[in-house]
Amino acid sequence: MNKTIAINSETEMISLGEKIGKMAVPNMVIILNGDLGAGKTTLTKGIGKGLGISEIINSPTYTILKIYHGRLVLYHFDVYRLNAESGDEYLEEYFYMGGLSVIEWANNIDYLLPDEGVLSIEINIIGESSRTVTFHSDSSEYINLVERVLL
Repeated sequence: MNKTIAINSETEMISLGEKIGKMAVPNMVIILNGDLGAGKTTLTKGIGKGLGISEIINSPTYTILKIYHGRLVLYHFDVYRLNAESGDEYLEEYFYMGGLSVIEWANNIDYLLPDEGVLSIEINIIGESSRTVTFHSDSSEYINLVERVLL
């Protein structure tokens, strides 16, 4: 599956994330890619809202992982500074702890990602507040989720 939509504001990005959060099920892994400032953390804020999380969600750039509690536990990773030599293999265990893992810059730890599939979301900057959001997955579970989110 490869689907692209247009987003025209921060509000629309949060709304998209909220729909994803409402439909998320345990042990889902969502990877977010895009340039700095593209909206990865904004989308994650919406996902948290959809999970019923009331805490302020911000980027875990320096802490690598922030954990938020809602309908599902949200494991929000920013692995920008990691690589195969950084010794962070323990992060993999979070993917199977019954929560929702959202990983910014996941290409840096692709060797840790689940074999059974992930939902990849790429955000591209088009203009000051305009973005394209492209969903990629080979997993029927994620394909169904995206189809329901985009209805």
